[in-house]
Amino acid sequence: MSSPSSDSLQSHRPALAAFASLLCSQTGAAFAKTIFPLVGPEGIAALRVIMATLVLGALLRPWTLKPTRADWGNLLVYGVMMGLMNILVYRAFAYIPVGIAISIEVLGPLGVSLLASRRRLDLVWIALALCGLALLPIGALSGGLDWRGVAFALASGVCWGMYVMFGGRVAHLGGRGVTVGMALGALFLIPLGVAHAGAALLQPSALVVGLAAALLSSALPFLLDIYALRKLPKSAFGILMSASPAVSALAGLLILGERLQALQWLGVLCIMGACLGCALASMRPALQHAETVQAERA
Repeated sequence: MSSPSSDSLQSHRPALAAFASLLCSQTGAAFAKTIFPLVGPEGIAALRVIMATLVLGALLRPWTLKPTRADWGNLLVYGVMMGLMNILVYRAFAYIPVGIAISIEVLGPLGVSLLASRRRLDLVWIALALCGLALLPIGALSGGLDWRGVAFALASGVCWGMYVMFGGRVAHLGGRGVTVGMALGALFLIPLGVAHAGAALLQPSALVVGLAAALLSSALPFLLDIYALRKLPKSAFGILMSASPAVSALAGLLILGERLQALQWLGVLCIMGACLGCALASMRPALQHAETVQAERA
């Protein structure tokens, strides 16, 4: 017979897996920035996606998948958006702190969720997100944020939103479909990475950091997310992911020494609050439906 403590741990494993995915992803993002002087954002983005594709390909055998013609089109857009999202957010890292860039980037999937729901309450989350966005440059001691970093982060957020939309269209293909999409993204990134970094991509230090970024930011989060999403409601998963801005800011502080000012932290928390509020609001219809079903059965 299992003990109550072991049962409690087992019941919390999906949430722990989702949070571990978040930690890995944001730690890998901060770690990738350390190699920018050698290969640049394009180079590390290419290395990350290529190596993640190889790792997941060996585990999931995507060549056994047989997509339809429509699936191929969706997978192509999905893969390109994945590649663009990585390059653009890494570009943003070159100009602004990691925590700020991720806080701006998450506005993309948040926008997709808000557009899909159209509840009156969503106006509150939109206002909170915009308030947080406005605080990020105001809190900078240097008089503002580099507009290039903000632009790249916003563009990455748009790509992230598109990635979420097309990810829903290929979700029925499972992990192998995601790996195929990642491979298509790698084909898009390889020419950019080679053109920017050239032979530097083959230097041992670049390969080591590329592999670490691939494992931390792509392969491990993907495998952990698969496990978590099998056990957790999507709304609960979204609540956990709302911590991304704060976790990325902490990773930037610990790994890169990037310190945010008080108003910037407030902006990060506002954006987190908008993500959390949107996720909690999305839970209400499901909870109401469950309560109705339970009442009918009683």
